[in-house]
Amino acid sequence: MVSLAMVFPFAWMILTSLKTQPETIQIPPRLLPSKPQWINYLTVWRQIPLLRYFINTIVVTVLTLLGVLLTSVLAAFAFSFKDFKGRDFTFMALLGLMMIPQPVYLVPAYVILAKLGWLDTFYALIVPWTVNIFSIFLIRQHFKTVPRSLYDAARMDGASDPKFIWHVLLPVSRPVLVTVSLFSIIGSWNSFLWPLIVTNSEKVRPLQVGLAYFSQEQGSFWPQLMAASTLVILPLVIFYLFAQRQITESFVSSGLKE
Repeated sequence: MVSLAMVFPFAWMILTSLKTQPETIQIPPRLLPSKPQWINYLTVWRQIPLLRYFINTIVVTVLTLLGVLLTSVLAAFAFSFKDFKGRDFTFMALLGLMMIPQPVYLVPAYVILAKLGWLDTFYALIVPWTVNIFSIFLIRQHFKTVPRSLYDAARMDGASDPKFIWHVLLPVSRPVLVTVSLFSIIGSWNSFLWPLIVTNSEKVRPLQVGLAYFSQEQGSFWPQLMAASTLVILPLVIFYLFAQRQITESFVSSGLKE
């Protein structure tokens, strides 16, 4: 019953996208459209540069994901297998930074990007988010389950750190990497406040910001708004359907244990 309650708003969104405008404001509300209006999706596609927004979002999502995976794996490896002064303190300090809400650093970050000349560019949308503390934490917790003796044996056999990471750690870390990837993709795909602040033109505007501008233009024309919203979330739903088994395996095999 709880699952049905959570799914119902999304089902209502899809059904509303297939209605006519009078049906959306009918009292009492009508659940099913009398005749599916598939033209609403075509109208949305013609009214806004949705393809441009999709390309922008995909570019930002993919490049951010690559950056997150690279920095998270290297940092997690250092915190798990390297002994250096202040390692535990540095790790705890990083976790403490997760407690700082985003609005606190919006203004300083904006000023820095303005001085760099990165406003309204892909740099502003990608570079600040290529390091994710939660991803470092999650991968580090998984790496801690790998025996240290395995790393020592690899070093004795002449394997370098990059070889150990590539040939040993990454193959056994696929579930947690898929989970980190999913979180990164969802975060980039649904990001709204930061892109709204640092972008001004359609050439770099992502989907969520483009959808907000479209919502302001359309006002209360609900069928087209719901059609646009359905198109925006559809790729995430498809991705999750393919990755859900890996997500479950990640939490079962690695968990959040020391």
